[in-house]
Amino acid sequence: MVQEPIRVLAINPGSTSTKIGVYDDEKAILEETLRHDAEELARYPDLFDQYPFRKQVILQTLEREGIHLTGLQAVVGRGGLLRPIPGGTYKVNDAMIRDLRSGRYGEHASNLGAVLARDIAETMNIPAFIVDPVVVDELEPIARISGVPEIERRSIFHALNQKAVARRVAEQMGKRYNEINLVVAHMGGGITVGAHRRGRVVDVNNGLHGEGPFSPERAGTLPVGDLVAISYSGKFFASEIMKMIVGKGGLMGYLGTTDARLVENRIREGDEQARLVYHAMAYQVAKEIGSYAAVLEGNVDGIILTGGLAYGELFTEEIRKRTQWIADVHVVPGENELQALVEGAIRVVRGEEEARIYPHGESGKERMSMDG
Repeated sequence: MVQEPIRVLAINPGSTSTKIGVYDDEKAILEETLRHDAEELARYPDLFDQYPFRKQVILQTLEREGIHLTGLQAVVGRGGLLRPIPGGTYKVNDAMIRDLRSGRYGEHASNLGAVLARDIAETMNIPAFIVDPVVVDELEPIARISGVPEIERRSIFHALNQKAVARRVAEQMGKRYNEINLVVAHMGGGITVGAHRRGRVVDVNNGLHGEGPFSPERAGTLPVGDLVAISYSGKFFASEIMKMIVGKGGLMGYLGTTDARLVENRIREGDEQARLVYHAMAYQVAKEIGSYAAVLEGNVDGIILTGGLAYGELFTEEIRKRTQWIADVHVVPGENELQALVEGAIRVVRGEEEARIYPHGESGKERMSMDG
């Protein structure tokens, strides 16, 4: 008897767009980016005031494409800025919605993902989930020590894509994600490199606020003394320093662009400064991979290069030649966020995983046993 595919709607809100996807099992039957006019969004004074508008656009698109909500088994949204939690698929609950609406952990368009998912799911009496938000925190205690007691290292990284590609590569190797050790480098506008030990990211650089390799728009780790000196030189406002670190650092600072494709074209045309800076970015990624191999005590089953920059052959080859002595290097370009969201929801619907409960992160089984 042939089983009917599991149909899932995925919702990924961005600052000026909402990406949606409808999948039958892991096969996409619809993927669309719904662009929102800046003037339209400006009508809404607060982020959550956009919610009815975005929901209406999603429902109108599904209706236009002939996709009926009655055929869905689950809805999954992009996880927003929540309190630090272990990785996994979480059922959307009241505590999660309260934290997202309050903005107590930060405001970002992705905060709308869980709310949109649950509201649509409730009309069909089906579950709503989020999967591996950026606040996934599985750091070991030793990894939290920064060197300054007043500053603790934090886990903020591309958890959704890092964990999704780690699972896929593990499957290709004939293993389960929680059976092997991997070093995963997500390389996009920001770059994060994580040490994945048997299904947990035990250490990772905070690519948002200045750790790790420089990237197309971020400065990465800087000489701290020099940073302090320019911060108190009187030449820059605090906002200008932050722009140097996030927004105008990296490729943008050196080459005036964040587009790696343009940089590769400049290299092919003989631009030696572009070659030096681009190779320096790959060099720093390779160094970061080496440091996380040390976290895993050299017991590394594979290295994964992913994200938008992984499309660049010049870039990935430069990293490969410096790191392939550690372990085989797997290149998985792109982010595939919608697919990663769907895969997380399907694992729960199929019973391959237990949905976790926010805010503590225990599975449904663990919560039931604790409550009992």
